[in-house]
Amino acid sequence: MPEITQEIRDKYETVIGLEVHAQLKTKSKIFCNSATEFGQEHNSQVCPVCLGYPGVLPVLNKKVLEYAILTGLALNCEIARHSKFDRKQYFYPDLPKNYQISQYDMPVCKNGHIYINGKKIRINRAHLEEDAGKLVHAGATGLAGSTYSLVDYNRTGVPLLEIVSEPEISSPEEARIYMEELRNIVRYLGVCDGNLEEGSLRCDANVSIRPLGQIELGTKAEIKNMNSFKALQRAIEYEVERQIELVEHGERVVQETRLWKEDEGITISMRSKEEAHDYRYFPEPDLVPMEISAEWVHRIRETMPELPAEKRQRYISELGLSEYDADILVNSMEMAFFFDSVIELKTNVKTAVNWLMGDITAYLKENKTTIDKTELTPESLAEMLNLIDKGIISNAIAKKIVIQVLENGGNVEEMVEKQGLSVISDESSIKDTIKKILESNPEQVERYKSGKPQLFGFFVGQVMKETGGRANPETVNRLLKEELAPC
Repeated sequence: MPEITQEIRDKYETVIGLEVHAQLKTKSKIFCNSATEFGQEHNSQVCPVCLGYPGVLPVLNKKVLEYAILTGLALNCEIARHSKFDRKQYFYPDLPKNYQISQYDMPVCKNGHIYINGKKIRINRAHLEEDAGKLVHAGATGLAGSTYSLVDYNRTGVPLLEIVSEPEISSPEEARIYMEELRNIVRYLGVCDGNLEEGSLRCDANVSIRPLGQIELGTKAEIKNMNSFKALQRAIEYEVERQIELVEHGERVVQETRLWKEDEGITISMRSKEEAHDYRYFPEPDLVPMEISAEWVHRIRETMPELPAEKRQRYISELGLSEYDADILVNSMEMAFFFDSVIELKTNVKTAVNWLMGDITAYLKENKTTIDKTELTPESLAEMLNLIDKGIISNAIAKKIVIQVLENGGNVEEMVEKQGLSVISDESSIKDTIKKILESNPEQVERYKSGKPQLFGFFVGQVMKETGGRANPETVNRLLKEELAPC
């Protein structure tokens, strides 16, 4: 695709609406008792109800409705007093009944909103529905692709909450941030694990462009098959460029569904949506309408945990963290919970943040894990930080200790004592080491005294190396200056 200049881009406004499907984290499916655990053997978690056998009757899982109400409250939605399910008629090979039980005109939640970077994004609705199955393509031979497909119905009937935004998102980056915040919210609520790779949080993006200042919306394309935040942003960026390119060359944007091809970085046409699809909705005859009392909504509201936006604000206003630090912590729920536990132990807040976002995060990234999967506990980190504050261990020693504790756990104080890792503060011992270093490096000493003060760091490093990082840094600096001072 030819590159579009910034001058041409500035002539158009991007309009994006996202439809996010969150798999609700219940132990059983929405209308039957079949399990919902991910990764099990194909078709091992099915029953006559979710397979759509004749004569079976669905029964609503109450926990699904409670999760939907809780999420709606977190999204500032109006919770319906009266709601119902509908049949949505369409054919997919992995949809056993040839219809989906969903919600049409009476969703559980509507007219909500969230804020991202201070901007209010309205949410049209959040409604419940059952998931479809999954086609497993097989029989690939060379470059010919799959030769046949099998159907896995394990996912059929897993409860979904579809969260539909208004078309008020203005850029690919804003779409990514909105999606990240939705993921944070459902994870903090405990209603969805938010795992994009496993498909428990999925997103369809409706993307259009229009000349700057135009009120009427342009023709939209729907993008599917995005399984990461990065993919979502890249797919929308490509689609915006593609649509601008078409319009600039006098061509027409076609309303269609497109697939994102991650390996090629492009969207491709999947099917046309030129004509409105008639799903022939009608009320689900096998499920009674739902009556949701104000008292029930109130009880659910009382279970609401601290939400991501509230936690960010608390970190900034009460703990004095920067917006950047607060955002990084909150975007990792496991790290935020760990941090909260650490500061409850009366440790220095800024020091705790530095360690969590520095050496500990580096270890987690390298090992592709999260802090709750390691052996490090809030108590052991707090203990280590207190030993640093008391001058018993240095930062250099702590960097070694924290890796050991992340991998094997253990009592930090006992570890320091057994391994002889406490800080050397004895001045005579440190002075002897300094003299040894200076005697071994006469050339560097001469250069330092001749006007090369940057060599001071070299001497500090040599002393710390000789003492295994145990020498008290303040004492080392002071004694070094005395020894290197002109006679």
